[in-house]
Amino acid sequence: MLLTDSSAQRFLSSHGLQSGACDELLAGWKENHATFMNELKNLQASGLTTLGQALRSSFDLLNLNRLVSGIDNYGQGRNPFFLEPSILITITDGNKLTNTAGVQEELHLPLNSPLPGSELTKEPFRWDQRLFALVLRLPGAASAEPEQLGSVPTDESAITQMCEVTGGRSYCVRTQRMLNQCLESLVQKVQSGVVINFEKSGPDPAPIGEDGLVDSSRPINSFASQPWHSCHKLIYVRPNPKTGVPVGHWPIPESFWPDQNSPTLPPRTAHPVVRFSCVDCEPMVIDKLPFDKYELEPSPLTQYILERKSPHTCWQVFVSSSGKYSELGHPFGYLKASTTLTCVNLFV
Repeated sequence: MLLTDSSAQRFLSSHGLQSGACDELLAGWKENHATFMNELKNLQASGLTTLGQALRSSFDLLNLNRLVSGIDNYGQGRNPFFLEPSILITITDGNKLTNTAGVQEELHLPLNSPLPGSELTKEPFRWDQRLFALVLRLPGAASAEPEQLGSVPTDESAITQMCEVTGGRSYCVRTQRMLNQCLESLVQKVQSGVVINFEKSGPDPAPIGEDGLVDSSRPINSFASQPWHSCHKLIYVRPNPKTGVPVGHWPIPESFWPDQNSPTLPPRTAHPVVRFSCVDCEPMVIDKLPFDKYELEPSPLTQYILERKSPHTCWQVFVSSSGKYSELGHPFGYLKASTTLTCVNLFV
């Protein structure tokens, strides 16, 4: 299990033990890159594939100090600018998972964690942590078939679903060229940002004609599901050029209204669900009131908004159950295409 913290370029290596009781930490935060590489070269495969326990322990290692640092800001909203962006890289052969009870068809992570405060998040990971898997399926003999060019496909092994849930992906590696492609792709994935679920709320927008105006003669198909209706993507959190640290002002609301009579906070999902309304609104910027701006990772949603070519209108965003008397809550920002139509930004 390899972990990297992109902000400080820290590396961590851990190895699952056969007993599944714990994981062996091979190189911690204090070791330098040379120590990390040496431990990586000395890794040997042995025992059973306690992958679920290894992943859980790796996430626990990353989350060790989050409650002390207050980075998750439980009960007070989620601050995208409070983050420790990390990626986990799992290297596997993609074969069946085994344990003392036999062969496992699915990958399961233990639900219990010894970390205080872990019960405040439903999943073992956080919104700034993504899992990637290199599934090595290189044949023992060179293939006579000509190599297919193009992007590296995802794998069909059990770890793929876990990768996608965190906002990452798996790579099915069949040749040396594909492995090099994957490494280049992983380097590009090391981005400062957090993963958000964007979900459409309400009807689709009116179609836009070739002249850039609303075409009321074309029907609106709001019932057929489209890829842009639901996207699970990053928003980029750029560091301040002067300090190298992200700066922001406003949180994304919690999905509950505070209750003074409740003894505990309700657990949150790792990734907030941000709903957007497709009703065109005028962008609002209040004089002398600061705002935060985050670029969205390219997705079917950003493609759809950019194709509408409406940089002077915006769509409001909400978090369900964040208001006391409203199911949808009050808008806390909006999605808007840049004036150059090169990207889509979330304004908070």
